[in-house]
Amino acid sequence: MLLKYFAPDLYVKSIYDIDLQALKKQGVTTIITDLDNTLVEADSPDYTPKLIKWLDDLQELGFKVIIVSNNNKTRVAEFAEPLTVPYIHRAKKPTKAAFKKALQILKSSASETVVIGDQLLTDVFGGNRMGLYTILVIPISEKEGLGTKINRSIERIILPWMKKRGLITWED
Repeated sequence: MLLKYFAPDLYVKSIYDIDLQALKKQGVTTIITDLDNTLVEADSPDYTPKLIKWLDDLQELGFKVIIVSNNNKTRVAEFAEPLTVPYIHRAKKPTKAAFKKALQILKSSASETVVIGDQLLTDVFGGNRMGLYTILVIPISEKEGLGTKINRSIERIILPWMKKRGLITWED
């Protein structure tokens, strides 16, 4: 069934609702995260103290983190470099190339890696195709580019259908 590739392993409100200790117990060592509308609002250059604390918590727990974004180098670099977080820009998600590159950069395997993102058609689909554990978060903002708006219109059809069939469960 093709739709299983669009079903996240976990669906939460935000990155702050992810139980990092539980991930650690599952053997997760590596986090591939999207940027726009996952960590911060789309095109927002600012990270909040809460986000910095979350990233610090990841480091304290021993997680390796990389940002994988379809956005351009300037956007991703201006966000990631001050935080000293590695990144891949123009990732062309959901293709596998950027996910494979992220695993190579962090010297990680699929079985120990989670993908966190706000889009079914890029983050979740791409991660699932690679056999990665996927976590879908609710987008932080409604501000989005045209491509994302098109994806959202498809998501509005897929999400309720998958919820109704038990393919997606909400964890609060």
